Amino acid sequence: MLAPKKVKHRKWHKGRSRNRDVSLRGTEVSFGAYGLKATSAQWVSSRQIEAARRAIIRYLRKGGKMWIRIFPDKPVTKKGDETPMGGGKGAPDHYVATVRPGRVLFEVDGIPEEMAKEAFRKASAKLPVSVKFIKR
Repeated sequence: MLAPKKVKHRKWHKGRSRNRDVSLRGTEVSFGAYGLKATSAQWVSSRQIEAARRAIIRYLRKGGKMWIRIFPDKPVTKKGDETPMGGGKGAPDHYVATVRPGRVLFEVDGIPEEMAKEAFRKASAKLPVSVKFIKR
């Protein structure tokens, strides 16, 4: 699964999820011919990215090339089960990518459009964000 090699700060603030804020970067298909674009805001965990990646790769078999356009660099902390209040913030548990509407998540190239649509349909079932299929 994806995780940063090192981070500037071990624990981050949560931040606020505002669905109306659109992504300013990574909104165009840059590498491939087809893309999967987010239409809602959500945290996407490294496990979810990996599950979607596997779904796409399994469908593509040997043909085509795929790019992942998001990276989980935000640490999410978690306290142990049945831990009483207080005692500070929990230890880093996993990493997430903050996705805003308009962000391109995955791209593929070298395959027919119908095949790309089906691969992205399978991948979208693994993701917490609502998505749409886009062409270059």
